[in-house]
Amino acid sequence: MSEPLWRPSPERVAASRMDAFRRFINQRHALALGDYAALHAWSVSAVADFWQAVADFFAVDFSTPPKRVLDNPDAMPGAQWFAGAELNFAAHLLRRRDDHLALIAISEDGQREQLSYAELAARVAGLQQHLLALGVQPGDRVAALMPNTWQTVVGMLAAASIGAVWSSCSPDFGVQGVVDRFGQIEPRVLIACSGYRYAGKQLDMSSKLAEILPQLSGLQQLIMVPYGGVQPCLAEFASLVSTVHWDHVSQPAGSPAFTALPFAQPLYILYSSGTTGVPKCIVHGAGGTLLQHLKEHGLHTDLGSEDVLFYFTTCGWMMWNWLVSGLALGATLVLYDGSPFEPSAERLIDLIDEEEISIFGTSAKYLAALEKAGVEPNRSHQLSRLKAVLSTGSPLAHEGFDYVYRCFKPDLCLSSISGGTDIVSCFALGNPTAPVWRGELQCKGLGMAVEVWDDDGQRLSEGKGELVCSTPFPSMPLGFWKDEDGSRFNAAYFERFPGVWAHGDYAEETPHGGLIIHGRSDAVLNPGGVRIGTAEIYRQVEKVEAVLESLAIGQQWQGDVRVVLFVRLRDGVTLDAALEAEIRQVIRANTTPRHVPAKIVAVSDIPRTRSGKIVELAVRNVVHGLPVKNTDALANPEALALFRDLPALAD
Repeated sequence: MSEPLWRPSPERVAASRMDAFRRFINQRHALALGDYAALHAWSVSAVADFWQAVADFFAVDFSTPPKRVLDNPDAMPGAQWFAGAELNFAAHLLRRRDDHLALIAISEDGQREQLSYAELAARVAGLQQHLLALGVQPGDRVAALMPNTWQTVVGMLAAASIGAVWSSCSPDFGVQGVVDRFGQIEPRVLIACSGYRYAGKQLDMSSKLAEILPQLSGLQQLIMVPYGGVQPCLAEFASLVSTVHWDHVSQPAGSPAFTALPFAQPLYILYSSGTTGVPKCIVHGAGGTLLQHLKEHGLHTDLGSEDVLFYFTTCGWMMWNWLVSGLALGATLVLYDGSPFEPSAERLIDLIDEEEISIFGTSAKYLAALEKAGVEPNRSHQLSRLKAVLSTGSPLAHEGFDYVYRCFKPDLCLSSISGGTDIVSCFALGNPTAPVWRGELQCKGLGMAVEVWDDDGQRLSEGKGELVCSTPFPSMPLGFWKDEDGSRFNAAYFERFPGVWAHGDYAEETPHGGLIIHGRSDAVLNPGGVRIGTAEIYRQVEKVEAVLESLAIGQQWQGDVRVVLFVRLRDGVTLDAALEAEIRQVIRANTTPRHVPAKIVAVSDIPRTRSGKIVELAVRNVVHGLPVKNTDALANPEALALFRDLPALAD
């Protein structure tokens, strides 16, 4: 058997909060759980005891204690967590009140701002008072069209402190994309930036806001944040809605008050990608989100009060919500706004040294791009405090694991993590007490009964199938916005296997207790009736130096399905017979003949969502002449035209 890429030292294991939690459980329940596998097995067999232990271990402050931990434990959906309990999400993120740095906000042009925990709380208090003066109440929506900066965090915490529901999009969303989201939830207050920068360009938000505002029914006030070198012109929007300047409503104002709210109080509204129709508005509860994030940050990421946490994300991706919860552990968060490659490919690596980042979060796509660009951080940077690298957004290829350990540091925990907007958290993620195996997500999350099932609903101990969660968990959504009878919510997650959460990932379990994600189930290729995950092909194509990225679909052809591979090549490279042969040979040598594409087509761009995920379904629709219902959900919708009526796919 091959050796792991990394194994934590006994000292590191013993010092981890995960191991402390194992000992805590053993003492509390008179158990002798010896390792993570035993701890996980207990956590999914005694789910009520487990989640109560998480709440106690992290000293969750229930202003009203729960009557019971779990009602209807066999119902999914329908299970009820911590009945009767009350708490406040924002209060837990603002428990620390000293001069320790809470937020470091850095923009693409190098501007750097910082807030201590004490300063952050005072800013939240100021905005909270303004929202209360407006009459904002629990359940009202506060939305943000904002970059990833400190003002956005203040806005979220102020909203959550009084029980308002927070929802955000990044400013690069198109008008229709914003309206498709915020138009459904009808925010009472909108916080928006005056401008932003990306890839060296300054972009003014004025014309976009002028189109959006009239389409937001019930909007009471616009709060304009000066940003991106663009000064807000309040008078421009005064005829549309009451408009105020951020500086006038967010001055420091002592300590915030925190409204005691039910455990299941709506906290966030997040959105599905919206590439197959109007985005679904996914409602997440405060208590479940808090417990899940405390577990993931504190145990699985081993985040502590002296750590500096970074995740490259925008406010339109759930990883922003996940990142901000790091405040509940007292850590320092680094917020970056802009292109990760401006002015050079080393931009984010520079931050690791400059801000002494200890946990660096990014995407598999970014790591692959770094490697293709020839960046070797350990040759140019110190990386002295870096102890973990997190990767999500798509499966991290085996070669991506090799790259991190070869070119970052040999002694770090590389955690490929997977979950989603649907649960605002993870099903599988890192483990500071366990080895890292090439190509594998380290472990199933504690309290998450993650399994892989075949089409008949039978669990697979080996082989590929559907990723499911067979028991309830507290960060399961409360439902979809305005889905009163729950029919759309049930159809999305419980129609495939009644009473069991089907996540839509194509996966397999590993002998090490980890998982491999092979792509989305709805994008699985099916040539000759054989199911192939797209990630299986991508990880091979990434080995070809001439190819920057790729996308695979199944094309209906002569009564069957044939695999079509689209490739974006390096500048100056053409797709000739020799390169096609090389691509096919690499795929065939490392997979099976079924994986080898029948057609390989070069394209100049590959369409992606705004969080960087390639959209196989949208491309498949275009190739088959079917409509793509919501192109505004894409970062580069113009790329879809490259796949329409291709002569190469006509024979």
